[in-house]
Amino acid sequence: MYSNAEKIEWTLIFVLEFGRKFGLTLKQAFDYLKCYKGIEFVDRHYDYVHTQSFQSMINDISEYCRRKGGNL
Repeated sequence: MYSNAEKIEWTLIFVLEFGRKFGLTLKQAFDYLKCYKGIEFVDRHYDYVHTQSFQSMINDISEYCRRKGGNL
């Protein structure tokens, strides 16, 4: 339904915005989200997450990562 390019573009912007909120570089933000399953969540639920605001998803995914052991 969605192309890989669309998913990658949205995910990249999300990771950048996530990093900005928490003062992380792109690599640090990606590594954190990968470690605490945030990237996996975005990939699995892309149909939903890409329809939400970045701010809303940053809040939701950061809470999801906290439940998986993250500390941001």
